[in-house]
Amino acid sequence: MLKVLVAAKRVVDYAAKIRLLPDNSGVDLSTVKMSMNPFCEIAVEEAVKLKEAGKVSEITVMTAGPKQATDVLRTALAMGADKAIHVQVDERTDIHLLPLSVARILRALVLRDKFNLVLLGKQSIDGDNNQTGQILAGLLGWPQATFLNQVTIDNDKIRAVREIDGGLQTLEFAPPAVLTCDLRLNTPRFTAIPAIMKAKKKPIEVLTPESFGINITPDYNTANVEAPAKRKSGVMVENVDQLISKLKNEAKVL
Repeated sequence: MLKVLVAAKRVVDYAAKIRLLPDNSGVDLSTVKMSMNPFCEIAVEEAVKLKEAGKVSEITVMTAGPKQATDVLRTALAMGADKAIHVQVDERTDIHLLPLSVARILRALVLRDKFNLVLLGKQSIDGDNNQTGQILAGLLGWPQATFLNQVTIDNDKIRAVREIDGGLQTLEFAPPAVLTCDLRLNTPRFTAIPAIMKAKKKPIEVLTPESFGINITPDYNTANVEAPAKRKSGVMVENVDQLISKLKNEAKVL
């Protein structure tokens, strides 16, 4: 059976209203709610479902971030993960921890602990880079299926249905492999209080990038962050003729 590594990132909660720092260097994280990246939560759920189906023997969840990122690991353990690894990074993960650095850390863990399947969210909702899974597959030389819509494992074969611009694409390959999870793959389960309490007692292995000889210094710096321009309020029109007139004479799109 497969031994799975799942990557989970701590990000600003998807429902939180964000604001920028006064110097426009990034998002103000001092008062916002933080939680597990939604796509990463889907990846954890899928790993647990595969284990419940008897296709996976062990699930290890990993995060890279500050000490507070432990809450993401506790959530994953409560959902059903067996082990947790916290790679502590003092720098802001939304600015200074690039996908290449995360992929290098994941590769080091794969080689150390002999994982043969890696599940990730397709992207994090802070950087929206959508790169880590693809880079990791390249570093490992493993097959990959991104934007996962459905996955089944039978007779040592992975059948992955992925979302593409034209519809759905089905791939079949043998592990080891890297899979990145899309929104419609599953709905993460609700974690009950007893599971949350048990997760608080489970040990978490703490490492640093330096443990693997990895330098996470970014190759570029964020010069400036700006909020989107405010949209002008719309106007109500009385009929189709007035709408066409405004589109032609004011918006000049007709």
